[in-house]
Amino acid sequence: MKLEKLAAYGSTQAVLQNLKDAGCTKEMTQQIIMKLEKNDFEELSKLLEQHRSCLLNLIHDKEKQIDCLDYLVYQIKRNKEK
Repeated sequence: MKLEKLAAYGSTQAVLQNLKDAGCTKEMTQQIIMKLEKNDFEELSKLLEQHRSCLLNLIHDKEKQIDCLDYLVYQIKRNKEK
């Protein structure tokens, strides 16, 4: 099965761009393409889910950092009003 048909993006380049936009490394992209070409959807799903999970963890880490800053700003404003 051709990569274009499988991904329904119309071109291999579009699939590669999507993976790049999703933050996939060159190595990860090569692994994903290899799994697509071999029709190894089980391993492909695992790779994509792992990457998604890593991205989500980054978001959560950044949210915690924002919360820390928000708390600091709150404390500063509260102490300023005293």
